[in-house]
Amino acid sequence: MHVVSYALFLVALFQCRFFAFAILDPIDFLALQSIRKSLHDLPGSNFLASWDFTSDPCNFAGVFCASDKVVALNLGDPRAGSPGLTGRIDSAIGKLSALAELSIVPGRIYGSLPESISQLKGLRFLAISRNFISGNIPLTLGRLRRLKTLDLSYNQLNGGIPRSIGTLPELTNVILCHNHLSGSVPPFLSHVLTRLDLKHNALSGSLAPYSLPPSLQSLSLSWNRLTGPVDKLLSRLNHLNYLDLSLNQFTGPIPGRLFSFPITNLQLERNSFSGPVQPTEQVTIPTVDLSHNRLSGHISPMFSTVQNLYLNNNYFTGQVPASFVDRLLSASIRILYLQHNYLTGIEISPTAEIPLRSSLCLQYNCMVPPVQTACPLKAGKMKTRPTSQCKG
Repeated sequence: MHVVSYALFLVALFQCRFFAFAILDPIDFLALQSIRKSLHDLPGSNFLASWDFTSDPCNFAGVFCASDKVVALNLGDPRAGSPGLTGRIDSAIGKLSALAELSIVPGRIYGSLPESISQLKGLRFLAISRNFISGNIPLTLGRLRRLKTLDLSYNQLNGGIPRSIGTLPELTNVILCHNHLSGSVPPFLSHVLTRLDLKHNALSGSLAPYSLPPSLQSLSLSWNRLTGPVDKLLSRLNHLNYLDLSLNQFTGPIPGRLFSFPITNLQLERNSFSGPVQPTEQVTIPTVDLSHNRLSGHISPMFSTVQNLYLNNNYFTGQVPASFVDRLLSASIRILYLQHNYLTGIEISPTAEIPLRSSLCLQYNCMVPPVQTACPLKAGKMKTRPTSQCKG
């Protein structure tokens, strides 16, 4: 009796396992087979070892199913230092009709993004970062109307950013940094977009005042070739907590109200911003870098509450406000770089001792620095400007 019961148990177990194996939609099953053939483990990786098609594919590493469909595909071992995968992304990826999430963690995936990805109408998360993807971003990605996150950063993509991507209504994160993208930044119409990171590309052109939504909290456009004024655009982005526009060719004024936004790090250095800078209230942003621009006028005392302030290599004139000296001597200011301007004085005793944890640089202005402090090497050796540059 016990032998018969055990035999029936084995039959039932086999049927359950067979049923679990067979439950996956045949189209998804074949698609996974094609995807597997185009990918390989890098030396030291065994991520694909579990992809044995004599067992249930829903138990494969990185495969997640709901009912009889694959809903998420997370390829590669996400642990830091993992070797990852190599190979190409097979066009069969577009057959996984219920796929909502697709990610490929750092590895050596090469080739272009298959156009078939645009068939995944329910895709919400697409992240293929830190690989060797090349070619253009498919124009047809604009069909993914439910897409929330698009991360194709740290690849070798070229060509432009399709305008169709900017029309996606549910985008919250767009991360395309560290590629070779060119052309203009398209308008982004999503009212829920919070992060836009396009740094380290070859983007050019100007940004229209209404091209980015006020919902943005993090904006990074550094290391591009962008031009034109951005004062009207920035004035609208009052939810920003991070802004980096450095190493571009932006022009025009910096709006004073920008300094009252909840920003923790403001990077506007190495552009062609011009005119005076007048914050509307005391600045509480910890780090402000406006260096290497064409800013002029007097330095506002509203900046004295900034911990790390870089105003060097501009056209600032007049006296350094007394409030800066007080906060510098109390070590409330950690970095105050004012070199390479046209400043005429600072009210500080020649015997004053700058705290060791604070840095002050005043050289190459229209005054002899009253205190000797260590300046960065790139400030040069000249202590003061030639008199001929300081007349009038």
